[in-house]
Amino acid sequence: MGFVARFLVFMSLFTGLVSGFALQKLPLIQFDEGYTHLFGDQNMIVNRDGKSVRLILDERTGSGFVSNDIYLHGFFSSSIKLPADYSAGVVIAFYLSNGDIYEKNHDEIDFEFLGNIRGKEWRIQTNIYGNGSTHLGREERYNLWFDPTEDFHQYSIMWSHSHIIFYVDNIPIREVKRTASMGGDFPAKPMSLYATIWDGSKWATNGGKYGVNYKFAPYVAQFTDLILHGCAVDPIEKVLSCQDGAAEDFRLASEITESQRKKMDSLRRKHMTYSYCYDRTRYKVALPECVVNPEEAKRLRVNDPVTFGGIPHRHGHGKHRSKSRQSI
Repeated sequence: MGFVARFLVFMSLFTGLVSGFALQKLPLIQFDEGYTHLFGDQNMIVNRDGKSVRLILDERTGSGFVSNDIYLHGFFSSSIKLPADYSAGVVIAFYLSNGDIYEKNHDEIDFEFLGNIRGKEWRIQTNIYGNGSTHLGREERYNLWFDPTEDFHQYSIMWSHSHIIFYVDNIPIREVKRTASMGGDFPAKPMSLYATIWDGSKWATNGGKYGVNYKFAPYVAQFTDLILHGCAVDPIEKVLSCQDGAAEDFRLASEITESQRKKMDSLRRKHMTYSYCYDRTRYKVALPECVVNPEEAKRLRVNDPVTFGGIPHRHGHGKHRSKSRQSI
């Protein structure tokens, strides 16, 4: 499918689903217009059309790219196609972070794709940190309801002053509302947008039981339909520069419609496999923003957690570093 056709399909899917966004304000950008190489030597390859990029993991290194600007709120999106075949231990991340600026009190909003042994589903994990709250972790996991290795699927993050919403194929799968009880745990400082592929053998599949097998390398993740729509911050002058109407876009987009909420609730019932709100091993009392649903509690309660390596909260020299926590 050509670029124009993909763009029209994307826009038709988007209409009515992310309310408040004027479609003409969400252009797809060239890679070089919005991003730059982060790490991985020759393992990041920008396609000749300039609209798509491949991230590669092999025995030498993973790879990644980062936005040219830092943003305070925005809508960030990409269509992603994941590596096929055996993918245990492989982690692909599409996320916002300021860990390189605020080492001890960083913020983060994560999409992470966790590989698996052949024949099992890829899993997707979402998480947020605010103000260095890495000792908590607000993870949710879902089994994907499609094969993410066969075709591209759209993954999006909407981040406003009051809401964070994760979308898959423009259907909201998770809403995080800012509450007074969260205090500084709600991400509130400017962040960059990252995409990475790396070796998470120590924790990503069955608590580290299955690691990356480089016999199946190289592992290739493909990104296209890139969107950066937000309020950029000048890192020196600290001046906020919003794209036209962006602030109002984010306010309106945070208002999930009744139809969207029904789709989100149905998807979560069918495909969510873990939520931190029901993990009584990690949290004897649910964190204050949690609204406990008795049916979800019965279905999702974790009884036998295992140790895993944690959620990567920053990268260094081409690799992520993690803090140990309890598993999901």
